[in-house]
Amino acid sequence: MQERLEIDVEGKQLQITNPEKPLWPEIGLRKIDFIRYLIEVSPYFLAYARDRLLTTIRYPHGVEDGKSFYQKNIPKHAPDWISTHVWRDTRYILVQDLATLIWLGNQACLEFHVSFNTRQRERMPTELVFDLDPSDGDHFERVLEVALNIKKVLDGLGLSSQPKTSGATGLQIYIPIEPIYTYEEMHLLNKFIAQYVAAKYPRQVTLERWIKNRGDKLYFDYLQHGEGRTLPAPYSPRARPLGSVSAPVRWSEIERGFLPENFTMLTMPERLKKQGDLFASITTQRQNESLDEMLGFLRERGM
Repeated sequence: MQERLEIDVEGKQLQITNPEKPLWPEIGLRKIDFIRYLIEVSPYFLAYARDRLLTTIRYPHGVEDGKSFYQKNIPKHAPDWISTHVWRDTRYILVQDLATLIWLGNQACLEFHVSFNTRQRERMPTELVFDLDPSDGDHFERVLEVALNIKKVLDGLGLSSQPKTSGATGLQIYIPIEPIYTYEEMHLLNKFIAQYVAAKYPRQVTLERWIKNRGDKLYFDYLQHGEGRTLPAPYSPRARPLGSVSAPVRWSEIERGFLPENFTMLTMPERLKKQGDLFASITTQRQNESLDEMLGFLRERGM
């Protein structure tokens, strides 16, 4: 079995160690297959992840072993050409290019979670994001139903939105905005909309943080969209047996219904060829929404 493979990535010589190592054994996906996937999706992944503080989850022996750890600080053995940014005494990696992404892939960083803000504006997120977190991962249809109800609210407010799966059991909804609003302002809006949705659909939605008290309702996690917090980057794999990824989707797909495991490292490259980058509405083709009117409305009411 080949122990290492040398490849040239953008003028940098990288070693892929143990390229035949099974990382997702249930679907027969080896490290070299993982690296190929990262290369294929890199233009779309980097369009969003670039300049954001990165937290990875490393699985040195693959997902079946189950042993993992979070990595925020750049390792001491990392190449000196990798870009970083220091925030609150942590030197975060910035995934600025394909070479950095491939180096991380070789370290068995199987999940990539990024900040809501870029390094240039540390206290101002680039989107307003809603995170839908099911208490029971076996009822994903409830997530889709609630997402459609939230879209009705957003449409009523005249706000465009882009959904994506978490790659696990949840779903997120992104609204592109100018990075001029603080996290405190976003928390105010997120909480207000969450409370409105929970009041309007009380049989479906809860704001209860304790899982044991949620019953079968969907948790609207308005606290996740905050400073120092993260969500999976679009197209990031997740450490799930079937190799599912955080996939941007169309609202029409949510209406028809699907399962998170419909979008995997095995299917995503072909999906991108056929449908293009659905997250372009948040990256390269974004039209930022103004939240001034909504914030003014809340302030007038002392919220």
